[in-house]
Amino acid sequence: MSVQSIRPQLTEQDIERLMRGETPEQRASVAHKVCRRIALDVLSDREKAFADEIMGILAEDSADLVRRTLSVTLRNSPVLPRAIALKLAQDIEAVAIPVLQDSPVFTDEDLIELVLAVTAAKQAAIANRETLSITLTEVISEHGAVQAVRAASRNEGAEYSDKAFDDTLRRFGQDEIVQTGLIKREFIPTHIAEKMVSLVSGQLFDLLVNRHELPAQMAIDLAGSARERATIDLVEQAGRTHDLPRFVSQLNLNGRLSHSLIMRALCCGQMPFVEHSLAELSGVGHQRVWLMIHDAGPLGLQAVFDRAGLPRKMLSAFRAAVNVFHETSHDGGPNDRARFRARMIERVLTQFQAIPKDDLEYLLDKLDYYSEMAAEEAVEQETDAA
Repeated sequence: MSVQSIRPQLTEQDIERLMRGETPEQRASVAHKVCRRIALDVLSDREKAFADEIMGILAEDSADLVRRTLSVTLRNSPVLPRAIALKLAQDIEAVAIPVLQDSPVFTDEDLIELVLAVTAAKQAAIANRETLSITLTEVISEHGAVQAVRAASRNEGAEYSDKAFDDTLRRFGQDEIVQTGLIKREFIPTHIAEKMVSLVSGQLFDLLVNRHELPAQMAIDLAGSARERATIDLVEQAGRTHDLPRFVSQLNLNGRLSHSLIMRALCCGQMPFVEHSLAELSGVGHQRVWLMIHDAGPLGLQAVFDRAGLPRKMLSAFRAAVNVFHETSHDGGPNDRARFRARMIERVLTQFQAIPKDDLEYLLDKLDYYSEMAAEEAVEQETDAA
């Protein structure tokens, strides 16, 4: 039995260079050829044993280049013996990182032990693996260097438990890269989003609120702060919530379901929020309120308006805004909602002669916001078309 049995293309000269090549480059070249054959061929038990012996020799080569060639070429292969993979994992980073990041032969226990014993760069390689179990993610979150925790936070294949989230925030909650990684995950638990509210600022704060649904009480608390007013308001939050009746009920329980808030929502075209708000305040079912607003004529709107306890002096403006809503249509294009709301506000502003100063400033601010959104979308479309 000779090494040639692995593949006819492997010559006696190749074997000589592999074992006693004068330069690392010669040995690395042959090592690549051998490892490719080992990875691709179907070997008998005898051939596999001989191949394992060859890989063992390559793993002991004095040249980093040869050992790295072995690591890189067989980084994804299940034929790399686990013992050799563990040996490569303890090698210098250039040799270890390829197998640490990709080799399928490691057990979860192997990877956990390695995280606790290797350098930050090697930990980060492990954290970048295609999938991380809950236990492995927890170990990285609790014991990993910041590079590894950053990598895990960005890794959608990492399974996060509450403990992993908590340890990540406890140790590196102030790190902006970690914050961004967590916020951009497809899902983070509500209580983790709550914790992050106090840690992030600026664009990351906006991304957190926009990407992950915050509980109604959290939105209510945010609505009372100057910081919230600079980023997101209750009307916008109402448009994102998946449980609008509960959101409205929470607002009412906390004394935040004000007449001004309902009017502002109406002027922004947030009709579902307006409907549920009137249903909450009047004690009338949502379906009936919908009919009274949209399909029962002026007396129906007046009846639900009065029953909800809204001031009669607001009725004419309210009715006019409802009419504007009915007359203003979506255009069906990208970013349609922003353009619809901008048009809605424009028409409200032209028809109302006595808007309270605070509401006027609010609507002008929202008009700027929606107009900018629509303009940005238009620029993106032109760029894509070009």
